[in-house]
Amino acid sequence: MELFEAIAARHSYRGKYQPEPVPREDLQRIMEAGLAAPSGCNKQTTSLIAVDDPALLSEIYGIMDSFCSTAPAVICVTTKRIVAYKDGWGNDRCYGVQDYSAAIENMLLAITALGYASCWIEGHVTDADEQGKRIAELLQVPEDEALICVLPVGRPAEEMKLVRKKPFDMRARFA
Repeated sequence: MELFEAIAARHSYRGKYQPEPVPREDLQRIMEAGLAAPSGCNKQTTSLIAVDDPALLSEIYGIMDSFCSTAPAVICVTTKRIVAYKDGWGNDRCYGVQDYSAAIENMLLAITALGYASCWIEGHVTDADEQGKRIAELLQVPEDEALICVLPVGRPAEEMKLVRKKPFDMRARFA
């Protein structure tokens, strides 16, 4: 799939997934796309964990209160707080949010280009019920990293429900 086609075709998918496994080669390509994303001051604060083992997926889905429990794989995104530099007022400047956001978008585009579907699940992971912390413990994520996102990966079993985007001229302009 061509880049601009993948951008236009990418949508959040909240339906059921087909049970066929996602080949590890595809999961690796998706994660490589994520790791190729830009990183503020090259601190590379984002790490990724692919999970395709059915027993481990079942444990993760038991923790999550989510619609993705039929996905045959997930990619868990972690971030590490690393100070890039101190600004002129002595404040720490960290780019973890920007780093993992860029990585997630790259992975969502790669997922789409490979014919899979996904959804950026962060709110359910980072909310007060601490699902992310419990999943991180299960996956033995180091304590200095936070699990902040879960991306389900699989072939959609249902038709994609597309949302309507506002027209270009309502959200962008030339100065």
